[in-house]
Amino acid sequence: MPTVTYLNYEVLDDEGWELDDDDLFEKADDAGLDAEDFGSLDVNEGEYILESAEAQGYDWPFSCRAGACANCAAIVKEGEIDMDMQQILSDEEVDEKNVRLTCIGSPAADEVKIVYNAKHLDYLQNRVI
Repeated sequence: MPTVTYLNYEVLDDEGWELDDDDLFEKADDAGLDAEDFGSLDVNEGEYILESAEAQGYDWPFSCRAGACANCAAIVKEGEIDMDMQQILSDEEVDEKNVRLTCIGSPAADEVKIVYNAKHLDYLQNRVI
């Protein structure tokens, strides 16, 4: 069963961390963050990451649940996430910026690390509803 380690993007601002810090998840591990902001999820085969987070009782951002907005966007820092049909992200955002939508994304590796709540990134703002 794949494990998704997650970090809330809002924490980066609060802590003064950068998205491209090599030791981002180590910093988060040492920061004593609550489980909503940092932790890990076991995601069943074929299950969407957002569904798994909700099943654990977390209130992650989303809106459409259909891959048509950026509310549930996350940045993949390690591993890979397969998405069902999505119409909102550019090839550059997917291929170079590693943006994935958690509402239609499932882990495609045993270990995946994401920064969720990435809708706050400037280049995604115009697609948040």
